[in-house]
Amino acid sequence: MSDNKRWYVVQAFSGFEARVAESLKEHIKMHGLEDKFGEVLVPKEEVVEMKAGVQRKSERKFFPGYVLVEMAMDDETWHLVKSVPRVLGFIGGKSERPTPISKREADAILDRLQDSQDKPKPKTLFEPGEVVRVNDGPFADFNGTVEHVDYEKSRVTVSVSIFGRATPVDLEFSQIEKA
Repeated sequence: MSDNKRWYVVQAFSGFEARVAESLKEHIKMHGLEDKFGEVLVPKEEVVEMKAGVQRKSERKFFPGYVLVEMAMDDETWHLVKSVPRVLGFIGGKSERPTPISKREADAILDRLQDSQDKPKPKTLFEPGEVVRVNDGPFADFNGTVEHVDYEKSRVTVSVSIFGRATPVDLEFSQIEKA
């Protein structure tokens, strides 16, 4: 049982990350190398967006085109990963001797994955001071400045200029877009 597993970043064809991860798991089983591999991850986070007043959840990849693989690097494991269809290669180091990501980087990614499962993020992020365009409701086609963002309720307070006066308006995320 080898215990010197580290995290490596594998570049895959964009859009095929999940398929590459599954193929890699199958190859590991077929070759009986489970003891040299740990987790195989496609880091994703759950995002929430409001559409027509309905809250929809979807997934967004942290690193499109990449798969994280926990493995003990040697010639056998290197060749196994490289032989998986739609794998372009490893990121970092030389092509024949890749460098693992640091423990700190790996922990940061794993923590971010855990946070995403506990609390989904909104698909679009708004910041106070940002100029946005209202696209729905009585203030449609007005531009305004974001004053306050409430991610819990998916609402935002926007300062809209009406007859030359700045008026705070409470809106849903779906009613505004980045200007």
